[in-house]
Amino acid sequence: MTGPAGADGAPWAEFGRQLRSLRRAAGLTQLQLGLRVGYHHSVVSRLEAGLREPPVGLVRRLDAVLETGGELAATVAAPREVPRRPGRFPADPALFTPLPGVDAPAGQGAPDSGMWPARLPAEGLACPLHGTAGCAVPDPGELPALLDGPGPAGGPAPSWGTGTGAAVAEAELLHGLTAVLACLIREAFRHEGRVTAVEGLLRTLARWAGEVNSAGRLPYGQLRLGAQYAQVAGRLRMERGQIGVAMAWFGHGLRWADAVQDASARATLLSDMCTLVRLDGDPSLMLGYAQGIGAVDARRRWMATLSDLYQARGHALSGDAAACRRHISLARRGFARLGPQDHLEAPWMAGAEGAMRVDSAIGGALRDLAVATGDRAAARRAIDATARSRAQVPPQMRGARLLLTLRLADSWACAGDPGAAVALASEVLPEAVRSRESMVTAELRGLHSRLTGPWADLPEVRAYRERLLDAGE
Repeated sequence: MTGPAGADGAPWAEFGRQLRSLRRAAGLTQLQLGLRVGYHHSVVSRLEAGLREPPVGLVRRLDAVLETGGELAATVAAPREVPRRPGRFPADPALFTPLPGVDAPAGQGAPDSGMWPARLPAEGLACPLHGTAGCAVPDPGELPALLDGPGPAGGPAPSWGTGTGAAVAEAELLHGLTAVLACLIREAFRHEGRVTAVEGLLRTLARWAGEVNSAGRLPYGQLRLGAQYAQVAGRLRMERGQIGVAMAWFGHGLRWADAVQDASARATLLSDMCTLVRLDGDPSLMLGYAQGIGAVDARRRWMATLSDLYQARGHALSGDAAACRRHISLARRGFARLGPQDHLEAPWMAGAEGAMRVDSAIGGALRDLAVATGDRAAARRAIDATARSRAQVPPQMRGARLLLTLRLADSWACAGDPGAAVALASEVLPEAVRSRESMVTAELRGLHSRLTGPWADLPEVRAYRERLLDAGE
C-alpha cells in the first residue's frame, strides 16, 4: 500500500509517529522493541521515520508486544491518498513489482466461450473505465491475440499510441479482459488450474500498466482491473491454503485500488484480508482490518455493514460477547437500511443473496463466540442464523452449502447436541474430506475437535469417527 507523504514528506509518517508514541509509552528503546519483535533496531528506526511500509507480520507482532488491541493494524488499513505530480502519474516501481504467483503459458487464459458475458457488470465485476454503465464486451473471437498470441497473454504489453482510435482500442481490451475474468471466476471453483490463468493475465496487466505509466499517463483502467484480478487471485490462493501468496496479492490489490482511489475495491480487499487473518487465528489484526473497511467511506452504508459483520467476528474470536452482539445488531440494522446505490456498488449485498451472506457471517460470529466462551445460548442463535443462510444457498454454490453444513453441525455440537451434529456432518463427510478449500478444512477441523472431546465415547461419535476414516481412504 502506497501511503501519503506526511507533513515531513515521509510516505508512512503517520504510522511512524504512532509507533514512536506507543513505544515510548511502553518505556522501550528502539533496540529493545526490535529484539522483542525479532527485527533489527534499524528497521524500527526506519518505520518510525515513515521511510518504509510496515510488513503485515511485523504489524501483528508490534500490536501484540505493545498491547495496542490492533491500533497499528487499523492505521495500516486506513485509506490513504496517493500523492500526484502535476501532469504525470507518480512513477512508483513498487506498484508493479515484484508480483507473487506464476506466469501462465500462452493460451492458458482462454475461458469457456459458453460463459462469455454480453455486457458488464458480470460476476460482480464492473467496467474498470465506466463502472456500472452497462458496457458491451467484444466477442471472444476478437481477442485471439489477447488469449493466445503475443501481447497480453504473456508477451510485451500493447502500445496504443494516442488519439481516439487508440483510446477505443484500449477500452475494448479492458472490456475483454474484464469479461475473461468473469468467465474465469465462474470456472475457478471447478477447474483448479484457473488460478494460473488469473495470475498470468494479472502479470500482463501489471506490465501494461507499467508501460502506460512510463509514458506519463495514469493507468487508471489497468489498475482498477488489476485490483479486481488481484482479489480473485488472492481468494483462489486462500481457498487452497496458500496464505502468504494470498496476502501478497491482496496487498498489491490495495496498492492499485489506492492509486486510483477505488473505494469499493479497497473495502472488499480489506474484507478478504479479514477472512485471511481469521483463518490464521488473529483477532486483533482482524479487528484492525475490519475497522479499516468502515473508514474507507463513512457515507457508504454497505461498507459500514461489512465492517460491523467482520468486527463482530473479530470480537467473537477474542471472547468479547458484548462487543460481538453490539456489532451484530449494527450490521442487521445497516443491512435493512441499504439503498439502491449500495446495491449497485455491492450487488452481492442485495436481496436473498445479501441476506444469505449476512446470516452466514452472523452465524459464524455466534458460533465462534460459543467456542470462545462456552455460551450455549450463543450456539443456539448460531444454529438459527446458519440454518437460515444454508436454506438460501442456490444449488450451484456447492462449496458454500458444504461449508455452512459443517458450521451448522459445529453449532449443534457447541449447543450440546452431538447427535444432531453427527447427523448433519455425516451427509457431507466424504465431500468435506476431499475438499482442499482452507475454509472448509478449518470448519471440519473445528467440528472434529468439538465432537471428539467430551463426547468421544458416545456411540454416534464413534460411528462418526469411523465414517471420517472411511471417507479419508
